Amino acid sequence: MPRPIEYRGSSYYLHSKLTLLSCIFLLTFLFGCANVNAQYNPAKSHHTPEGFKNNYSDNVTKPGSDFLRWQYERAKAGLPKPPEKATATVTADLAFIQANAKPAAMQPAITWVGHASMLVQAGGLNVLTDPVFSERASPVQFVGPKRAQPPGLSIAQLPPIDVVLISHNHYDHLDKDSVLALSNIAGAATLFIVPLGVKAWFESLGIRNVKELDWWDSTLVKGVEFHFTPVQHWSARGLGDRRQTLWGGWAVFAPDFHWYFSGDTGYSKDFADTQQRFGPRQTAALGGGFDIALIAVGAYEPRWFMKEQHVNPAEAVQIHQDLKAKRSVGVHWGTFELTDEPLDQPPKDLAAALQATGLTENDFFLMAVGETRKLPARKAP
Repeated sequence: MPRPIEYRGSSYYLHSKLTLLSCIFLLTFLFGCANVNAQYNPAKSHHTPEGFKNNYSDNVTKPGSDFLRWQYERAKAGLPKPPEKATATVTADLAFIQANAKPAAMQPAITWVGHASMLVQAGGLNVLTDPVFSERASPVQFVGPKRAQPPGLSIAQLPPIDVVLISHNHYDHLDKDSVLALSNIAGAATLFIVPLGVKAWFESLGIRNVKELDWWDSTLVKGVEFHFTPVQHWSARGLGDRRQTLWGGWAVFAPDFHWYFSGDTGYSKDFADTQQRFGPRQTAALGGGFDIALIAVGAYEPRWFMKEQHVNPAEAVQIHQDLKAKRSVGVHWGTFELTDEPLDQPPKDLAAALQATGLTENDFFLMAVGETRKLPARKAP
C-alpha cells in the first residue's frame, strides 16, 4: 500500500495574505516569458512557435498591472467574504462505489471528490478527473488556497482507477502528490491521459503509463473513446512555461454512456464546435446528447479579470445548452477559495441562471462533496 498522501500543494491563485516572496513568485509565474514551444506543429492553427493559443481569444491572461489592481481591490474590500453556508458534504457510499467498480455490473454513476475531481463510473471503466487530494493547491507547500473540507473520498477508498483525465497543468487540477499516489497503488494499471506536452512532466516523476493528446485527438480504452476537445484557457506550472503545454476538455463515449468534462474554461464558441463535431453520433435516434456534462461553475469574480479564463454560472448554463447535454453538474466550486466570490456564491448564481433560462435542477444540478449520483444508461439505438 502507498503511504497516505499528505495534505499540501495548491493552485496558481494565491490570496491577499501573500508574503512578499510568494507574491513575487506568483507574478513571475503568471506573467513570465514563454519559451520556445517544443510541440510546435505549423500545420495546426492553435500551435505557435512561442506556445499554444486559443481558438477565439488571442490571450486570456492579464498583464501584471491588472493582477496588482485585482489584489489591491480585493484586499481593500476584504474579499473573498466568508461563506454564509458551508459546502455540503456527505459520507461516501463506499459499498455502492466498490460494488459498482466491476465492469459487468457497472451502472453509470458519478461521485464528487471535490473541486474538479470527479469519479465517473461508466462504460466498464472507473475514471477520475483532475485528481487533487492535497490540502492545498499551490506550487509551494506552505501557502495558498486551503481545502474547505476533506476530499469526499480518500485515495485509499477509491476503486481501482482505470483512467485519470487531466484537463491542464494548473496546480488545482494537476497535483504531484495525488498522481504519484494513484500511480503507486498496488495492482493498479492506471492510464493517465493528458494534454499535449504534459507527458514529459509525468515521466519526470517516473510515471510511464501516459498518453498525451492534441485537440480533437482520441484514444480508445477497453471500447471507450476519449476525445480531447478545445476550451478557452491557458497553462503554466513554473517559471517561464506559460502556454507551453495544452489545455482542454474531454468528451467520452462508451456504448452505454456519453459524458463531457470542461476542465477550466472561459466561454467561447468551442462548445458549439464540440457539439457540431459530435452531434451526428448523438441524434435522437442514437440516444441523444451527452448524458452528463461536468462543467466548471466557480472561480469567476471579478469578471473584468476572470471572464476570459473562467466562466460564471450563467455562462456554464450556456455551455450546457451549446453542448445539448441531457443534464449537467457543476464542478470547480466550494472547495478552494481561488477568486473573489464566497465559496457559497456559485449555487446562488446558478439558481438565478437556471430560472432566467427556464431550466431546473433536473437539467443542471450541484452535488455534495462525497455524494454519488446514479444516472440512466443509454438505450441501444
